[in-house]
Amino acid sequence: MDQSGHILLLAGSAEARRIAAALQVQGREVRVLMSEPPRGANPMPVSFEVCPSVTEGQILHAAKGACAIIDASHGFDGHMTRVGHAAATSCGLPFVTLSRPKWEVEEDALWQRAPDVVRAMPLIGPQDRVFSATGWASLPDYKGFQGACLMLRQTSGHQRPVPFDFVELVFGTAPFSVADEIALFKERRVDVLVVRNLGGMPSRPKLEAAKALRLRVILIDPPALPAGGRVVSSVNAVMDWVAQL
Repeated sequence: MDQSGHILLLAGSAEARRIAAALQVQGREVRVLMSEPPRGANPMPVSFEVCPSVTEGQILHAAKGACAIIDASHGFDGHMTRVGHAAATSCGLPFVTLSRPKWEVEEDALWQRAPDVVRAMPLIGPQDRVFSATGWASLPDYKGFQGACLMLRQTSGHQRPVPFDFVELVFGTAPFSVADEIALFKERRVDVLVVRNLGGMPSRPKLEAAKALRLRVILIDPPALPAGGRVVSSVNAVMDWVAQL
């Protein structure tokens, strides 16, 4: 295999930044594709291209001359993972996905899981004030919501109209500390937290806050990973994989 080619990094997770930085330290050329611009105070350390609805063809184009593809996209960006895996299979490039170990509902008696937001709706009671961290794109899935109020976290400002009267947008800038989340949940009188099961520490404070306040938590399952794809669970494991190319 030609190891002189660049590595194509499909980014979107917090770990993607660390992978890009580690590859730079090794002197490797990195090309980065993202589905949306990075957020937060820790920007991507290399230049990147934003492809909101990336296609297999775009990934194949970006992979010309590459020696491998690393998928460190957002844990719920199943589309980027699928097209990335398909492109790697098509052009015969090594491909690996970084997937954090997921949180287990057995950790707390008040935690439940649901395969998706739609099937989480029956778990919400008519008086429940619900705080959701499932993203703007999930709003159509709340059509059957029967609770008292749905508070949807947004980490970037906008003036888009909400599709349902029961939705209230809650704006804030990440990262959020446990103390921040406790104060917010108290102020908003939250009963139930609905959160994507991303695993790891970056999204953990809201769960610790829910534990402290004894709130019910509904964990939404992540998208299934492509069958047959190589999966690792840490940045170190990704870099070990790179070292073996």
